Amino acid sequence: MPEKVPDIQTDPPVEIQQILDGDVMAGARLIRCIEAGDPATARMLGQLYPHAGNAFVIGITGPPGAGKSTLISALITMFRKKNFSVGVVAVDPSSHKTGGAVLGDRVRMQAHAGDKGVFIRSMAARGVAGGLARAARDTCLVLDAMGYDIIIVEPVGSGQADLEITTLVHSLGLVAIPGTGDGIQAVKAGLLEAADLFIVNKNDLPGAGSEMMTLEHLVQQRSLEPDTWQPPVASTCARTGEGVDRLADLFLDHRQFMKNNQVLEKKQTDQAGDYFNTLVRQMVMDRIDPWVDRQVTAFLDTAEQQAAVTADPYRVAQKLADRLTRSLRDVTIY
Repeated sequence: MPEKVPDIQTDPPVEIQQILDGDVMAGARLIRCIEAGDPATARMLGQLYPHAGNAFVIGITGPPGAGKSTLISALITMFRKKNFSVGVVAVDPSSHKTGGAVLGDRVRMQAHAGDKGVFIRSMAARGVAGGLARAARDTCLVLDAMGYDIIIVEPVGSGQADLEITTLVHSLGLVAIPGTGDGIQAVKAGLLEAADLFIVNKNDLPGAGSEMMTLEHLVQQRSLEPDTWQPPVASTCARTGEGVDRLADLFLDHRQFMKNNQVLEKKQTDQAGDYFNTLVRQMVMDRIDPWVDRQVTAFLDTAEQQAAVTADPYRVAQKLADRLTRSLRDVTIY
């Protein structure tokens, strides 16, 4: 008689134990359900939550074309040489029409496909601001509970203004490309204050030395309190692996620095609070949004109201918003 395959709906305790035991198939099933929005995942994630919090989460961000995926692949190799297991969450741009994505990041990391100590998951951003999929954080929780030592998160390379990645990772590396002026752009966008490491990738291109000097100067100008981490600037060529061993060591140095100075624990506490806030807002909006849509549709039901909206949508929207806000206390929205 064939062995029964645990199902996320009918056998959550079995599935939970398999995930805690590091079962790749069980972890992949849960992540698929997370991406699909299966309501059963919330309870399972709640059961996994007490078992997480041990992984070191690294973020690799930067503009498109910086070679982030190739760099992550090289970092995986270096961390595996140090006997760390590695999970990767790579978020790709998605279609505004279908929500689908090419998921090319995973393709560029295929060299690790046969390594049992590596788990790579690509997912579509699905239009979420900040370059992260909504499921990215929960996927990190699953990988953490599965026992992966290091989790690397690659958000969409959507520029340098999005800082949502800082609410998820413990150490953030910003990748710059020689000759593009990314060092200056980092200051304008605020990532100079957010990044823990600066990486000049593709250092075989003209202008790499100049980019290094610019970033080093900018970091030195950063106002730092005593006993504060001084972000280093690393030079790498992900294609050849040059400098990636030092980069891996720098990330581990940052982790040790945070542990020694009680920064890591505080960061984890703050991030847990931020995510709880996000969860509450998301759960409330999941209930409110359909109700608001119904109210707007009903409001536009007459030609007279449509004409009023056409004439001055701002005034009419304000009046309707005021009315709906007042009624929220009395209406059943779920």
